Amino acid sequence: MALRHAVLAALLDGEYSGYQLAKAFDIGVANFWHAVPQQLYTELAKLEQDGLVAGRQVVQETRPNKRVYRVTDAGLAELESFAAAVSKPSFIRDDLLVKVQAADRVDSTPLITQLEERASSAEARIELFGGLLRQMRGDADEEEFLLRGERIGPYLTCMRGLAFERDTRDWCLRVAALLRERSGVRGRR
Repeated sequence: MALRHAVLAALLDGEYSGYQLAKAFDIGVANFWHAVPQQLYTELAKLEQDGLVAGRQVVQETRPNKRVYRVTDAGLAELESFAAAVSKPSFIRDDLLVKVQAADRVDSTPLITQLEERASSAEARIELFGGLLRQMRGDADEEEFLLRGERIGPYLTCMRGLAFERDTRDWCLRVAALLRERSGVRGRR
């Protein structure tokens, strides 16, 4: 997957400026694709040059003018091709897991702290995702929304983000507790 597809998918909800797109990424897309604002601005320029998004200047009286973007028909066709292509399996690349792999041979105290910090960060994202899900579905219960909601793609990816963060929190807390218990039983090798 390329950043271009994540940007096109994020723009399906409307016309966004680069700043608004960065905010949308932080809230919704970041659970499956990370990009810094500068990457987004660069990608928007490429997408516009390729005709996959259309940009227009918005004149603002009290602020600098801004450029907003929307997906074009060519952009929708690109997303259609991307959606039809076979996806590669994902994999985990996480330095914290490398540290846990070495837990038997290193001082576990800093690792326990890092695991607890990661669990705390996951807890904050769990709260964020829970709020986003409630906001997206409004007064509908989840099953009703999933069956009859107008646009469920962002909801489904948010559900995945929520499940990932819950699993991360639970795993980190369990590993931290195990390492804490084991460090009381034996000293560092």
